[in-house]
Amino acid sequence: MSVAPTGIATTASEDQHQQHHQNGIARLALGAIGVVFGDIGTSPIYAFRETFANPHHPLPLDTAHILGVVSLIFWSMMIVVSVKYVAIIMRADNKGEGGSLALLALVSGQTKTRRWSRGIILLGVFATALFYGDSMITPAVTVLSAVEGLAVAAPAFGSFVLPIAITILIILFKIQRSGTERVGLLFGPIMLLYFGTIAVLGVISFVETPGILRALSPHYAVQFFFIDPVRGFLALGSVVLAVTGAEALYADMGHFGRRPIGLSWLCFVLPALMLNYMGQGALLFREGAAALESPFYMLAPEGLQLPLVILATAAAVIASQAVITGAFSVTQQAIQLGFMPRLRIEHTSAATAGQIYIPLINWMLMVMVILLVLFFRSSSNLTSAYGIAVTGAMLIDTCLLGVALTRLWKWPTFAAVPLLGLFFLVDGAYFLANLTKVPAGGWFPLLVGFIIFTFLTTWSTGRKLMIQRLREGTMPIHIFIESASNTASRVSGTAIFMTSSPDGVPHALLHNLKHNKVLHERIILLTVKIMSQPYWPDAERAKLDDLGHGFHRLILRFGFMEEADVPAALKRVEMDGGAFKMMDTSFFLSRQTLLAAERPGMSLWREKLFSWMLRNAESAMEFFRLPTNRVVELGSQVEI
Repeated sequence: MSVAPTGIATTASEDQHQQHHQNGIARLALGAIGVVFGDIGTSPIYAFRETFANPHHPLPLDTAHILGVVSLIFWSMMIVVSVKYVAIIMRADNKGEGGSLALLALVSGQTKTRRWSRGIILLGVFATALFYGDSMITPAVTVLSAVEGLAVAAPAFGSFVLPIAITILIILFKIQRSGTERVGLLFGPIMLLYFGTIAVLGVISFVETPGILRALSPHYAVQFFFIDPVRGFLALGSVVLAVTGAEALYADMGHFGRRPIGLSWLCFVLPALMLNYMGQGALLFREGAAALESPFYMLAPEGLQLPLVILATAAAVIASQAVITGAFSVTQQAIQLGFMPRLRIEHTSAATAGQIYIPLINWMLMVMVILLVLFFRSSSNLTSAYGIAVTGAMLIDTCLLGVALTRLWKWPTFAAVPLLGLFFLVDGAYFLANLTKVPAGGWFPLLVGFIIFTFLTTWSTGRKLMIQRLREGTMPIHIFIESASNTASRVSGTAIFMTSSPDGVPHALLHNLKHNKVLHERIILLTVKIMSQPYWPDAERAKLDDLGHGFHRLILRFGFMEEADVPAALKRVEMDGGAFKMMDTSFFLSRQTLLAAERPGMSLWREKLFSWMLRNAESAMEFFRLPTNRVVELGSQVEI
């Protein structure tokens, strides 16, 4: 028996439990280093160089500017990453899940008026749309910037940079189908080696020039704007590259938890990054313009530059992998929350539900990433397109955080307003600075964002209109049951009619009775509801109501991170007449053909877009995992 510091005796089993808990956090922290911090971890490869070597507004290589930039990077990491995301936003977890859509689902019901609620929802949807732009640019810029180290380590191979980068990207996207479970086991050790290496290289450099340590004072960041306000503001567009990937900490919270991510950031990743940035600053003090081609790679001795290129390329692939996986996860959330049509989702791991693969998203991302590399041709050009999507999403996260602080957590005004003011000042300055890069490439993520935003909002609005049109003139269920039970013949078996509305009579049931003139002995009117929390308890999955005459109303609830496997859920439902037997059960689905019409709701071009999306969506049979030989589809036409 041991004694706790408080003087309360604890048993050996309690000590063992605490030790297991600590070991679990340590393992999760290691996993977070391998997956969560790839994007922000590869920023030193290009962020510091681009801040000084930007062709549109290069900075002088003097003491004030070097100290100012390093100070800006340090305090940006402290305010944006450490305080905003790690300390505050990550507390806004939706049953353990994070990300813009999870935060949106958490706070969307907290606004007092419908007008403000709709505005909050549109902001969250636009943040999701911007994420897709980011997920196209991140693999392109990280892999290309890493491979460009060949031109430094082995100049003779400089002409092979583009072909090598494209080959790596093609291989990266091709392996997605097989899943990342096995490859993921290597991520943690590789990123540990990467962060350890860049930290050591940074220490070796700034030991030679210890004056760079002065940059940790905010005085030099403020002084930078006083001595050179215009270039200081424009430099923010490049400095923000040092914190790209901060939103990944929040998005991946569901996989690792808030404490492990915060622990690995504060104790390992943040120190390693800052040691490297200070090392690059110290190198510029000593070498000046000679080191500006690639201060990251020039930190290493000549004989170690090629191994550093290989290590950095591996880290860039890991960073890209995390963003691609994030795109799959965000797409699944958007489908479940009703912002995107059903797409084919493949599970790549029998043990881990979150490991999924979406073929359409994967190949679209691959095509766009390769086109970006071929069009921009260098990481310097790509960084002009990088940043707007990230800063836009960060600014929207701050807006959603404002709702969480004031409506959800009920923070007092004197505490919430100054903090939000600081976040809006920092995020707003970064976003405005990045807007100056629109002509040089910043138009791309904005264009992608607006196109995807149009698709998401068109699907959401069109789906609501279609449900509304289907409800028009629907016969009340109790009247239908009384009428049909007295006139229709009954046949053995169970018929399940799937309907998006828990009220009224499904169109498939009306058509079946009209054409076949029979009813099954047991009829289930089934509605699948996706809830605004990531996971729904099994004990509350099904709600069953007996409507009489063999009719039942069944509602199945799933969280927005769960797969809506209807047959698996039906096996757990207990009801009169015995359990469901798939060979005695028929599923009846309605397949709507939309007719664009001049009715209030959406403009004609959006109606046609929605109709096209509906035609190309995955069928309900595949999405809900229904047995193919037990499904009957009945069509109808709907005007919207």
